[in-house]
Amino acid sequence: MAVLVGKKAPLFEADAVINGEEFVEKFSLDQYIGKKYVVFFFYPLDFTFVCPTELLAFQDKLEEFEKMNVAVVGCSVDSKYSHWAWLNTEKEKGGIKGVTYPLVSDLSKTIAQNFDVLAGEYEYNTEDDEIDFKGDAVAYRGLFLIDKQGVVRHQLINDLPLGRSIDEALRMVDALQCYEEHGEVCPANWHKGDETMKETPEDVADYLGRH
Repeated sequence: MAVLVGKKAPLFEADAVINGEEFVEKFSLDQYIGKKYVVFFFYPLDFTFVCPTELLAFQDKLEEFEKMNVAVVGCSVDSKYSHWAWLNTEKEKGGIKGVTYPLVSDLSKTIAQNFDVLAGEYEYNTEDDEIDFKGDAVAYRGLFLIDKQGVVRHQLINDLPLGRSIDEALRMVDALQCYEEHGEVCPANWHKGDETMKETPEDVADYLGRH
């Protein structure tokens, strides 16, 4: 599993559905650089069991993310038409009607590959002279917090059965923005309003000297 923290988020242009109903082409996270933070998350498939609980939970907290100047963007290996159908299916029938943030279509699976969250890999079969896929051709539950310069500052990868905590995603945004604003670091289990810690140049030099 690649560690993308500290690196530029991989670039892509892809089909997406925005505002719960509108198809767009060449959707890219580049539109947010210099303007917004991004919580970019992957989920395995539309019309499944755990996935709607996560997508609806992100929608429930969307106003909080927006107040923090954060764009929430989801992505799976489904087509834009599958996204649109799911977005227009009532919750009582397993749908996610009411979700308004963008859902990106990664039908080719290249975005999941570039973020290294694809739950399997392509292998060359020398006997048949063909390329086979080993594993599940869907994305793990990956989440990436990207700053306004397009740099990944936090990543979290869950296995397929394990749903994420949206409150934890909010906490990480709070921690990053606190550090950027005050230059102070956030200790374990820190929440907004808790005491932070000052990191002096001497602390950094001492740490580097011991490692």
